[in-house]
Parts: sequence; C-alpha cells; structure tokens
Amino acid sequence: MNDIPVYNSKLKWVILGVGFAFLYLPILILIIYSFNENRLVTVWSGFSFKWYFELLEDDLLMGGVKLSLIIGFLSASAAVVLGIIAAFVLNRFGKFKGETGFAFMITAPLVMPEVITGLSLLLLFIAMGQVFDIFSQRGMMTIWIAHVTFCTAYVTVVVSSRLQEVDRSIEEAAMDLGAPPWKVFFQITLPSIAPAILAGWLLAFTLSLDDLVIASFVSGPSATTLPMVVFSSVRLGVSPKINALATLTILAVSCATFIAWWLMAKAEKRRLLEMKMSQQ
Repeated sequence: MNDIPVYNSKLKWVILGVGFAFLYLPILILIIYSFNENRLVTVWSGFSFKWYFELLEDDLLMGGVKLSLIIGFLSASAAVVLGIIAAFVLNRFGKFKGETGFAFMITAPLVMPEVITGLSLLLLFIAMGQVFDIFSQRGMMTIWIAHVTFCTAYVTVVVSSRLQEVDRSIEEAAMDLGAPPWKVFFQITLPSIAPAILAGWLLAFTLSLDDLVIASFVSGPSATTLPMVVFSSVRLGVSPKINALATLTILAVSCATFIAWWLMAKAEKRRLLEMKMSQQ
C-alpha cells in the first residue's frame, strides 16, 4: 500500500499561502514604506517619491552601487571562465593523480565560513603587499580577487552538474566526422551548457553583490561596496533611502531573473528538440 499521506486541496493552499507570506510579506512591507513621506520608517504619513529623488543625490550610496555593480560584473565573468575550466577538468580529463585534492580545493569555499575566508585573504594580501606594490593598498582589485575566489566554486558546481548530463556520443560523433576539439566545444558543448553558464553567472553576480563579510576584510578606504554602505547606515538607524534602494534592487533583480529564466527555458526547449531530432 502507498503510505504517502494525501493532503486535501484546502490544506495545501493554506500551507502555500503561509509559506509565500513568510517569504514575501517582509519585502512587500519594505516596498510600501519606501514611499512613506515620513522620515520615521515605521510611521506612515503619506505617499511620496521624495526618498527616491534623495537617493539619486546621495553620492555615498550611489558610489557604493556603482562599485558593487562593477565588481559583481567582473567577478561573475572571471568566475564563469575559471568555473568552466575547472568543470571540464573534473568531468572530461578522466582520472588523474591529485583529482580528489583538486576537487576538494575547488569546492572548499562552499563550506568555508566567510570570516575564515576573509581573514585568510587579508593575511595573503598583506604578505603579497610586501613583495608587490600593487597589493600594498587594498581596494577594488583585492575585493575583485576575493570575490572571484569563492564565486568560482559555485560556478564550477553548477556547470559541472550540467556537463555530466551532456551526451558525449554527440561530441564523439562530431570528432569522428573530422571536427576539431575547439569546434566541437563551441558548436556542441557550449550551447548545451549555456543555461548552466548563465545560471552560474547570475549566481556569482548575486553573491558578489551581496557580500559584506569578505569585502569588509579585504577592502580599503578608497573602496566601499553597497553592502558596507548600507550596513554602516543601518547601524545609525534605518533611512527611508535604504528602503527606496532596496525596492529598486528588488525590481532590477526580478526583471533580470525573469529574463534569465525565459532565456534558459528557451535554450532548454531548443536543446531537447535537437536531441529528439538527432535520435530519429
């Protein structure tokens, strides 16, 4: 007999409603209070866009947004390149000496506490600063290197899981027909793992944009990311400008996520269609 409990439809919708309320009700409240005219974020006194205009005039916050977007874009792009290489080493090179150690070092940042990672990178940059002048002053470059370090692990896991699902017989058939390895990669393998690459890039960009702990260790006075600015501002009291900034961030992330989901769904549908046609 099937012992799996069957829940009635009403209970199912109640559970879903409670779950979605737990997840999205705080975000909805934040969005509503971003239009509050009162400086006190918990006291509603009228609808206004004043905090959005003041946000655009806040050089400190906008500077943090600009720096975080630049570092996030560069970190995600570098992490994707390194993650693809690492995924191919783990899945296409077969067994080799040191494979277990290589896999461990690649995935270690996934479980390493951020405080330990930040402190170790800080000590590394201090030691390297005694040899190379470029590391004597910590700033945007040290934050970028630190973010690439832990973002690469996430991209590697995402791309590697997709790479394991690629039908290698198609690649082997292309090489048997005389296609060089680079052509097989760009015309067969890369399109097959493109959704995973896009997902890995978005994940790395989000992790970089959200990082506070590691950036606090490796940044300098000339580089203050958005999470650092927000954290220092919240310690003195929640500003309505932070709510406005969070609302704009939610809107941008939602649009980017929807576009990425649409592109990945379209690519997956095309890939399944091509696989079906190749089997006929």
